[in-house]
Amino acid sequence: MDEIGAGIVRPQGPGHARVARALGTGIVGGRFPEGAVLPGEAALLSRFGVSRTVLREAVKTLSGKGMVETRTRVGTRVRERAAWNLFDRDVLAWCLEAGIDRRFLRDLAEIRLAIEPAAAALAAERRTDGDVARLEACVAAMRDAGGLDPAFASADLAFHLALADASGNVFMHSVGAVTEAALDVVFRMSRPTDPAAHETSWRAHAAIAAAIRAGDPAAAARATETVVRDGLRNGAAAVEAADPAPYPCPASPVP
Repeated sequence: MDEIGAGIVRPQGPGHARVARALGTGIVGGRFPEGAVLPGEAALLSRFGVSRTVLREAVKTLSGKGMVETRTRVGTRVRERAAWNLFDRDVLAWCLEAGIDRRFLRDLAEIRLAIEPAAAALAAERRTDGDVARLEACVAAMRDAGGLDPAFASADLAFHLALADASGNVFMHSVGAVTEAALDVVFRMSRPTDPAAHETSWRAHAAIAAAIRAGDPAAAARATETVVRDGLRNGAAAVEAADPAPYPCPASPVP
């Protein structure tokens, strides 16, 4: 039974964080759809077994993340998804718990296409020897791990985080850090399943590293765009082939 099921919930951690997570996962999972009004304060107090102060702090937390708004004589209403702060670590983790779908993959790919090719171009101009060595080490780890080996997805993630760092842009680094949980899930979904696809993937990443080593921004950007688009196709195919919500994220990361 989940935390919004029957009975009183006795939080084991910080009360407001636990309540916010229970309500947040209920919102992203569709239990409380966009435009819906959450149960009244009395019902939630009974359900969670917390104080009014704790409950209001949880609702305040969700409001700060753009997920709900409270109005006099109306109650607490779930806001439209476009208002949610998906760069918030908790919101992102709750979305992953609800399960990856094609829309999530598309939206993530679009933000990656807006940022990662530019990061690669900057990396080609600003990279240090250490940056190149780190990228090439990730490529080597991808080459040595079979596509279905979890080590492949881990090396893939490390490559893209290293790419953001090599750009020398603190905002790109921050975006990479925030989306790390989502990328980890997506890379586990889209890792290659046969030797030919495995070789294609690690060589595509090697092309990015080579362009950065050569100081060729245009080539680095093109190679990165190819990798992101291939990842979107592979991820979409995995979603189509899998059961609903097959890749849960176990817990909200600590900000």
